[in-house]
Amino acid sequence: MPERYHVPTVPTPGRFPKIGKYGIVDWREDCARCRNCVKNACVSGIWPLERAYDRDPTTPLEPSFDCRACLSCVQGCTKGILSLSVNPAYLMLGDGYWSREMLSTTWAQAETGRIPVSGAGYRGPFCGPGFDSMWTDMSEIVRPTRDGIHGREYISTSVDIGSKPLRVRFDADGVADEEPPLIELPVPFILDVPPWGSDGKRLATARASAAKTLRTLSVMRASQISDSDDLATLAPLLDGEEIAANEPLLRGARLVELSDGPQVAHYVKQALDVNPRLVVGVRTPFTVHAGERLLRLHEAGVRVVHLCADEYGREVATDEPRYLRDALRDVHGRLVQEGIRDEITLIVGGGIALAEHMAKAIICGADLVAVSAPLLVALGCRVCDGDHDANCPVQIQDVEAEYAAQRMVNLMGAWHSQLIEVLGAMGIREVRRLRGETGRAMFLEDLDREAFGDIGY
Repeated sequence: MPERYHVPTVPTPGRFPKIGKYGIVDWREDCARCRNCVKNACVSGIWPLERAYDRDPTTPLEPSFDCRACLSCVQGCTKGILSLSVNPAYLMLGDGYWSREMLSTTWAQAETGRIPVSGAGYRGPFCGPGFDSMWTDMSEIVRPTRDGIHGREYISTSVDIGSKPLRVRFDADGVADEEPPLIELPVPFILDVPPWGSDGKRLATARASAAKTLRTLSVMRASQISDSDDLATLAPLLDGEEIAANEPLLRGARLVELSDGPQVAHYVKQALDVNPRLVVGVRTPFTVHAGERLLRLHEAGVRVVHLCADEYGREVATDEPRYLRDALRDVHGRLVQEGIRDEITLIVGGGIALAEHMAKAIICGADLVAVSAPLLVALGCRVCDGDHDANCPVQIQDVEAEYAAQRMVNLMGAWHSQLIEVLGAMGIREVRRLRGETGRAMFLEDLDREAFGDIGY
């Protein structure tokens, strides 16, 4: 059995007071001072903190917004003086894509490294755009893996990056050809450059440190890489013209990403001339012509492609962009139709905001995903509308690298646990089998068609 992969999570509180969703309003004028007050039975331990703050407001304790909205105190109060309320500051978080629930979920995961549980359950809409109109199918549960992270059988989350030949070739002397370079990662994600804000030295160092702990890769601009960095955990991001000036990076790295362009095939060959064991990927925008572009890159010998959608998970450079859910399925289907799907590694980034997005992107055809924006949210980013650099309320650019790295590790550790839960519920023992398995998912359009046929709704 392979070595069990483990993420070393450590509880890491946020730098600022929490912005919780719920709070309890206490009308104490009518309090009867019951000896068996329901506050003492709070399962989340919120009320003791509240009383400590009321006794001495100068203490480090502050009114907590950890309320799970279980409503036990509201329903149990004999005088009916307690009521559940929504925090007004919570309503000001997020934007059109990053919902308040996404932010609070990511903050909780980055703090604890665990899968968050809400006592109030889900009260949102049944479906939405993009991945929110797609559901994983848990109906075919099988015994060996159904216990997820608590199961006795190992569930592999390892993926490969690089060329995977479909057959072994021998020369005239019966000697097999040398295997092409291949990178195996224990998790189906890499850490990418942030989609907004300034990617300063501290954040870049934190990503590199987190990637080393997670045993994955961090995409870094060449200007951010120093001589002391471990190149085995970094994926330098270069333009073709920068290859000659960064040959030491190419010799020490396992993966390099080159920006797409008219002469990218020439630059790929130039990079391989420097280091023949290097895995070279091409970073290209996820446009409506992504399928055609992938075929041309394959003909040029490129075997790793990083498709970059926008920060909301949509195609770029088009007036009517599709979400990753649909665009990725088309690209994957095109490669399958051409018979070359297993020869190309697809890394997909942009709009991957939750652990479920990672699993759903793989179902739609990705080999692995690139995580970027959630790493900023893990540090307290509130995804403010407008300029992300000016007047940042949490000053992410000033965060300490060690602290930021642990928050990133905690977040991805929680994502890894959620992925294992999904695989276990499906009865799938390795994430490689999940790629393109759209039969193990349900899509809103298919459900509508089966339920309503031609009558619509």
